[in-house]
Amino acid sequence: MFKKTYLENGIPVVMEQVKDVRSVALGVWVKVGSRNELPEKNGISHFLEHMFFKGTQKRSARDIAVDTDSMGGDLNAFTSRESTTFYIKVLDEYFDKGIELLSDIFIHSTFPEEDIEKEKGIIKEEIKMVEDTPDDYIYDLFNQTIWGNDGIGQSILGRRETIKSFIREDLVSHTKKHYGTKGIVISCAGNFETDRLLDALNHNFSSLRKGSETDKEPQPLFNSRIKVHSKELSEVHMCLGVEGMPQASKDRYVLFILNTILGGGVSSRLFQEIREKRGLAYSVYSYISSYADTGVLAVYAGTGKKKVSQVIELVLKELRGLADMLTDIDVERAKAQLKGNLILGLESTSSRMQNIARQEIYYGRYYSPSEIIKDINSINLRQVKELAENLLSGNEVALTSLGPVSENDFKGIMG
Repeated sequence: MFKKTYLENGIPVVMEQVKDVRSVALGVWVKVGSRNELPEKNGISHFLEHMFFKGTQKRSARDIAVDTDSMGGDLNAFTSRESTTFYIKVLDEYFDKGIELLSDIFIHSTFPEEDIEKEKGIIKEEIKMVEDTPDDYIYDLFNQTIWGNDGIGQSILGRRETIKSFIREDLVSHTKKHYGTKGIVISCAGNFETDRLLDALNHNFSSLRKGSETDKEPQPLFNSRIKVHSKELSEVHMCLGVEGMPQASKDRYVLFILNTILGGGVSSRLFQEIREKRGLAYSVYSYISSYADTGVLAVYAGTGKKKVSQVIELVLKELRGLADMLTDIDVERAKAQLKGNLILGLESTSSRMQNIARQEIYYGRYYSPSEIIKDINSINLRQVKELAENLLSGNEVALTSLGPVSENDFKGIMG
């Protein structure tokens, strides 16, 4: 059962009661991420997310860890390009304690000076770890290729030189600006009583000030270019994509179906053609990244240096020929796969909590599973073909590669 209300200070609260479970997940979502950062402060949202766990006015970092573990709970946070989320998941019997702990780190964190320096070292190691994981790092490089070096193209972790420059004042002013009632959504899913939840939230979050809303950026332009990053690796990692659609696009479910048919599973066209039929790659799939005002539909593949041009040719053939090759059977199978994924995703209170928060942030309303299923069921072959034609048939394709290749290896391939 879904419900939306507001705290006394105006923060929207979205809730979904799930009576036959023992867990509750509560999240505080701040509508600021790496795309909202100035280039010289890139990485501040993620850095700050780490610092919230370093101690509050009444708890040390160790107290926070001990309190979480003694409830058997999961207290954590994550940063994306458009939001920063702090959440706790506990058994229903510990819910009051969980709310108090989450609000304590969110409102009363002290950002100790000595921990700031320590955390810089930790995040530098995190950056190295990503750079040493090419099938992860390629996404950052690809985002930079298509969106440029600022705004949405910026890395979530930031850059070594920006992280080095952070001082406590940066963290305090970032919090003051963005962590006010205007930029926050609270979401809760699981076994809880609505009145008790709202009383606890009103009590614990009452001291938050207004803050200011994030500045609206101009819509980023999609760059269809080739960018080659040479590195001695045993495989070449590639992302190849076209401009997609914003999160709230009315055609979003049509896009999901298109993506599912193209490369969203082991029966998808890319997987069958490139891996199963020809054995050219171990990993190949397509994915969608959507934001408030834009998006990308892309394909990832990892392959040997000698097979690069063959893999790119096959991917382009699939992209450009998809509209003509689609059948009713493809569409029906993709619908069944999407509906299955949707229902399976609702089995965890954490994913429900995330789902209702994202809907509130991007759509400003709640779509029930039955409503989504109805929308998916209503899609027909003609709509999917039209979208494939619009998105994939042009030459506006961007490519980023990472591995033992140079620019010369890509001459003439993308024509």
